[in-house]
Amino acid sequence: MRSYKAAMVEPIRLLDREDREAALRDAGYNVFNLDSADVFVDLLTDSGTGTMSTSQWAALMGGDEAYAGSDSFRDLRDAVREVMGFEHIVPAHQGRGAENHRV
Repeated sequence: MRSYKAAMVEPIRLLDREDREAALRDAGYNVFNLDSADVFVDLLTDSGTGTMSTSQWAALMGGDEAYAGSDSFRDLRDAVREVMGFEHIVPAHQGRGAENHRV
């Protein structure tokens, strides 16, 4: 079994209960109105749930970001084909964008 350690961390702070309640009240009890600095654990999205390895960061830095014909897209397409068996893929920047596409 292979083990990993986090390669990137960001400090976060936990507001005390009184400040959390005040932030919620000030936001009209709408989590979309909260300041991200006031959120300790984001359960609204999957943002921040995965830490990238040093290999992933290196690949990101060296990726081909061309809009068409990039090696990075071909690598993604081939990996999706191998793992999922899909012949065609349409990358999306986030889940809600992918879920709301029109065919």
